Amino acid sequence: MTPDDIDQDQLAAEWAAALDDTDDDAGPDLSAFDTDFSEESSGGGDAGEASGGAGGAGGAGDDALAAEWAAALASEEEEAIKKEKEQDRLAKKSHPADFKDLTNESKAPRDEYRRDLDFILDIPLDVSAELGRTKLLINELLQLGQGSVIELNKLAGEPLEIYVNGKLVARGEAVVINEKFGVRLTDIISPIERVKQLG
Repeated sequence: MTPDDIDQDQLAAEWAAALDDTDDDAGPDLSAFDTDFSEESSGGGDAGEASGGAGGAGGAGDDALAAEWAAALASEEEEAIKKEKEQDRLAKKSHPADFKDLTNESKAPRDEYRRDLDFILDIPLDVSAELGRTKLLINELLQLGQGSVIELNKLAGEPLEIYVNGKLVARGEAVVINEKFGVRLTDIISPIERVKQLG
């Protein structure tokens, strides 16, 4: 038999003797346990205590984590309540927008165009009458002298062109008024033709 079997038999015998004993205060004699078995028991106890301690520490950590979550949720709920109260306060102060009806004013006759035009009536403009145009080379320009004749692109009898600030606005014919040249307008450029000239 091995020592372990002897220990087991001895332990069983001691337990049987303890059960037969009628004295309730008397317990089994544990002093006869093998020292190896005692050391194993004490080692198991230490491991149990360590695991129990770790469990206790884990429980404390869980409680702290739960407390932090509860505080965060309470703070978030409080913030939501504050925002809701602020929205209610702003909603009480707000009112529907009131826009003026401009339908009748838009249908009414507008005298403002004339009034707006009055602001620009005093602006000076440069008006010029053009008999014709041509292009010259620098060499030809240098050869010009007194009595030279420059041929223009206009034919005889064609109307003069009237320019205002460089933009063609009318055509006419040359006249003499009080010994000064003048232009009698014969054609006004339409707005469509003016837009084409801009292009």
